[in-house]
Amino acid sequence: MTSIPWHECDVYSWREKVALTSAETGIVACLQRIDELNPTLNALSFVLRDEALARARQLDKTPPSGRGVLHGVPIVIKDEMPVAGVPTTFGTATQTTRDPGNAWAVQRLLDAGAIIVGKSRMPEFGCWAFTETESKGIVRNPHDLSRTTGGSSGGTAAAVASGMVPAGMAGDGGGSIRIPAAQCGLFGLKPQRGRVSLAPFPDLWHALGTVGPLTRTVRDSALLYDVISGTADTDSWHAEPIGSLVDACSRELSGLRIGVVQRAFSNGRKACKEHRDEVARVAELLRAQGHEVSDATVRFPNPTLPFLIQFFTGPLAEYELLKDTSLLESRSQAVVRVGKLIPASAIEWAKRRSLAIGKAVDEVFEDYDVLLSPTLGKRPARIPALRGKGMIGAMVASASSVGFTAFTNISGQPAAHVTTGWAGDGLPIGVQLIGPSNGEEVLVSVAEWLTNSV
Repeated sequence: MTSIPWHECDVYSWREKVALTSAETGIVACLQRIDELNPTLNALSFVLRDEALARARQLDKTPPSGRGVLHGVPIVIKDEMPVAGVPTTFGTATQTTRDPGNAWAVQRLLDAGAIIVGKSRMPEFGCWAFTETESKGIVRNPHDLSRTTGGSSGGTAAAVASGMVPAGMAGDGGGSIRIPAAQCGLFGLKPQRGRVSLAPFPDLWHALGTVGPLTRTVRDSALLYDVISGTADTDSWHAEPIGSLVDACSRELSGLRIGVVQRAFSNGRKACKEHRDEVARVAELLRAQGHEVSDATVRFPNPTLPFLIQFFTGPLAEYELLKDTSLLESRSQAVVRVGKLIPASAIEWAKRRSLAIGKAVDEVFEDYDVLLSPTLGKRPARIPALRGKGMIGAMVASASSVGFTAFTNISGQPAAHVTTGWAGDGLPIGVQLIGPSNGEEVLVSVAEWLTNSV
């Protein structure tokens, strides 16, 4: 184990290596990797060097019997989640005050022994499917520096995919866990709405947003979800309890009913040929395993209006926390202007409509256990993807990325991107799995089998 370079360690192997060396040794290696790569990749907005080293030294004094399941594991946090002593900028050039405490999920990670080494970049308010800002530059894909990482959790994805850290926290309001996972070759599970607390905020973009990890392996993600799952009294949404996702990784599944969807849920368009072919290949693998795989002719309610209402009004809560809103990009200011025109009654309607759509989607799962689809409409774009674009241009540019992902943010069901190989352009390729309400266990089980079989 000690011969594995730190930057090649996933969460499980990092823990084992820390046990053989020390948490401080691991953090020193982590910070060296950040110093080496972050100037090029631009993945991190804050590096908590002194704080991380001090915590590692403290953890090394903890006897083995008192160590948590994430003892010594370095993690980055998307810059929309509060970390004590650090401003939360929501990807903007302006600042908020330094946060007095940690987000609920961040504190759960710390309680399990994790070490927060930095905060990761995102587009302003997480509105776009590309991690680019006029003030802070472009986050580059570790597999091809000329390509995007996707968004809005592109900073976390670049940090994990490059080996700066073995895991990081992300958020997903329209695909922002799954899109960067797809473009950077990671595993990303958007959990059921209300699975993970959003405290100190009551919600993230009303009914759309969730938070969760980006990792290199399914088992790593399962471990982190077992740590962070749960909600606080202040949360707007509370999911039904489920079992351990780590246990689900080892579960053998047979006779699943898997429906294949090749057209985008939002506009009915087909994905590019490479993505359709990969879905077909994975479908054949699952069929050969004994599952019942068929084309799914599903008709879902139109999600466009409730999504747009929450998309435009969701950032307003974050906008109110900023010190100098004049520093916002013009496209972000346009989003805020539109959002301010939408009445509270429309927001409440959009949330009710989201719940109704979720119920309609669960009726589809009376016939299927899992839906299989492309994650992205197109291959990763060349950068810059947003330069010179206003609000409408940025929305159009993002459309092919969110066509297959945003629907489950409206409906609330869990969905995951699973990396299954490499495309001809040298970048990762994979598929999306969608489950019924509270269906994370079946998604993790299928994803773990796939990653061990492709």
